[in-house]
Amino acid sequence: MEAGPIVSRVVSGGQTGADRAALDAAVHLGLPYGGWCPAGGRAEDLPDPPGLLRRYPCLVETPPAPASTRTRWNVRDSDATLVLRLDSSARSPGTQLTVDIASELGRPVLVAYATDLAGVVRWLGSFGGGIVLNVAGPRESEDPGLYDAAYRTLCPALLAAPLVEPD
Repeated sequence: MEAGPIVSRVVSGGQTGADRAALDAAVHLGLPYGGWCPAGGRAEDLPDPPGLLRRYPCLVETPPAPASTRTRWNVRDSDATLVLRLDSSARSPGTQLTVDIASELGRPVLVAYATDLAGVVRWLGSFGGGIVLNVAGPRESEDPGLYDAAYRTLCPALLAAPLVEPD
């Protein structure tokens, strides 16, 4: 019997960098996507309403609230969180908050280099398939080049099938 894709739905807050790469990979691959974004669909490069919502209509605005609300709800509504980055020294309070919330809520989290396709696929495969995956990471301005690297890794990783032992 053939296994289905590892990821059944991608969740992201839509910020530039890893978040946006995840949404674009999901759209490109025809995977369902969603997640909570800031009120007005605001992002670093799309500060004015409707912002992200014009490009990604399956995102849902949080009520006017701190950014931590969006982060918490995306972690809560997912089976696992993948944090991608290029520069391990890049300072990103939002990314650290994501890791902290995942730990607090008891959700699996992997912090990986955006170029580590084998590591990401191995980790995702450990779930057995069909998971709702939250993808996060620094903004593009905090970790330049992250979008491209994350997109190149996520496109094959999101569709990879887990290894299934023969009966």
